[in-house]
Amino acid sequence: MFTTVASPLTAAEPADPVISSIGTPTLWAATIGFVIALIALDFVLTRRPHEVSTREAAAWSAFYIALPLAFGAFVWARYGTEPGSEYLAGYVVEKSLSVDNLFVFMLLLAGFAVPAALQQRVLLYGIVGALLLRGVFIAVGAAALQAFAITFLVFGIVLIATAVKILRDAVQGHEQQVDVDRMRSVRLLRRFFPVTGEYQGPRMLTRENGRRALTPLAVVTFAVLGTDVVFAIDSVPAVYGITGDPYLVFATNAFALLGLRALYFLLNTALSKLVHLGYGLAAILGVIGVKLVLHWAHGVWPSVPTVPTMVSLALVVGILVLVTVTSLIATRDREEKSPAVR
Repeated sequence: MFTTVASPLTAAEPADPVISSIGTPTLWAATIGFVIALIALDFVLTRRPHEVSTREAAAWSAFYIALPLAFGAFVWARYGTEPGSEYLAGYVVEKSLSVDNLFVFMLLLAGFAVPAALQQRVLLYGIVGALLLRGVFIAVGAAALQAFAITFLVFGIVLIATAVKILRDAVQGHEQQVDVDRMRSVRLLRRFFPVTGEYQGPRMLTRENGRRALTPLAVVTFAVLGTDVVFAIDSVPAVYGITGDPYLVFATNAFALLGLRALYFLLNTALSKLVHLGYGLAAILGVIGVKLVLHWAHGVWPSVPTVPTMVSLALVVGILVLVTVTSLIATRDREEKSPAVR
């Protein structure tokens, strides 16, 4: 379906970026069909709005973690160590970035006062929109990387710039905030359509004073889809820093996104404890950005080294473990000191 470019972290000779892809038409069709089936199942399960329990969220989270790991084992056994390690590293990167996305989803749902019973439907719409947008970004990215070697440099600069912004916000202690009334997507929608003041179950359209109007559910869904564009700009170049195979890029994105709905409800309270996540994401994006720049430089000056995928995987996992441990320690110390402050 797509032409594959060599992995930016493992290619020995980037002068000729075309390599054989594991993404045969049959594998592409099977994977896309399986993803569509899972999405359809999610829509069936959420057709009747209900508040998600911790037990339900934990069960689905376990399923959506076991599934991509099993697929990774299949890739490793069927296609070898290099594709297997690239898939695993890409999945870990995408999953870590998706956790940061959950912060924004949490703020949007709170800002729009979405009823608990409707939250999973909003998340599901957001996941479908993200999959479609990233599919476009993956195709465009593959074509750009195939045609222009300097695309590696552009992707690297984008990731490094994003890493600097995230790090600056983390150092300055800026808390993520969303003013829904000032969001461009919300203002654009309200400019052309009237919006009702109350939710009406899972309905997005209704009639008010004899004319069609949007419900708040439609507005928050549109806002979530708007943020999907921003997320795709970071996540797709990031995983292209791990593997140049568009099939593996799609698979890592799809599996990371499919489990977001359940993960949101499982980590809804725990997310606030990851106070150092910003530092970790900045480090991860910075590392991958540097690797992309090095890959581009290696094509111009062959003496410039590149870094194996396993090294990148070790760095990403190590960073995530470190910031998780330091976050939990910082949160515990803050909670222990808070009674004395009161």
